[in-house]
Amino acid sequence: MRAVRAELAKLGTLPSVWLAGALALVVPTGIALLNSGRPGPDRGYQELAFGVMGVIVLGVVAVSSEYLTEGADAGGGRQLTTSLTAVPSRVRFLAAKAAAVALVAVALAVAATAATMGVVPTTLDAGRVAGVVCYWTYTALLAFAITVLLRHGIVPLTVLLVNTSLVSVTFLLTKVTPLANYFPDMAGVRMFVGKVANDGVVITPLTGLLVMSAWVAGLLVLAGAVFVRRDA
Repeated sequence: MRAVRAELAKLGTLPSVWLAGALALVVPTGIALLNSGRPGPDRGYQELAFGVMGVIVLGVVAVSSEYLTEGADAGGGRQLTTSLTAVPSRVRFLAAKAAAVALVAVALAVAATAATMGVVPTTLDAGRVAGVVCYWTYTALLAFAITVLLRHGIVPLTVLLVNTSLVSVTFLLTKVTPLANYFPDMAGVRMFVGKVANDGVVITPLTGLLVMSAWVAGLLVLAGAVFVRRDA
């Protein structure tokens, strides 16, 4: 728990994490207000699918910040060197960082859901809200794992944000093959949004949960194995 608390404190010092929090709250709420004249069964929940931009930033910067060079007064090394000195076990260090990211993502998801649903005339569904929280948390961990693998934040941040906000490559791929529905974002969003793609593929919330869980677990295990074996 001490390592997790240290990672939470570290996240709190990063301006990008505060930006992530602002994005997580403002984006879905703002879109919900803009779409106020468009009622539908997924009203509010659909907007929350875009709010993951905030937790994507969170997951990426939690890792990429470790590879930044510290100031001259701190020796000019990377934060990662200091972090591994404090927590020599790489597995424990990475697990603590992932846990901290997950905890912040859960808090942001709950706050964003409350804010978004506050401006949407709809009845809260406990199962769908749980799906939102799970989707946001898993998305943050996916961004986290991918950044660990790449050791750089620009590529995962750009690709994931573009795929979420501007042109969803995974959605376009569903027009080519129904297998694209089983990418983590396409399957995971089924946990709280009823209709995603018009290709006749039916994915239940439980299936979406299992598929996204498998993606997250696989990438975290891979990221952990790579992180343990390579030079810091």
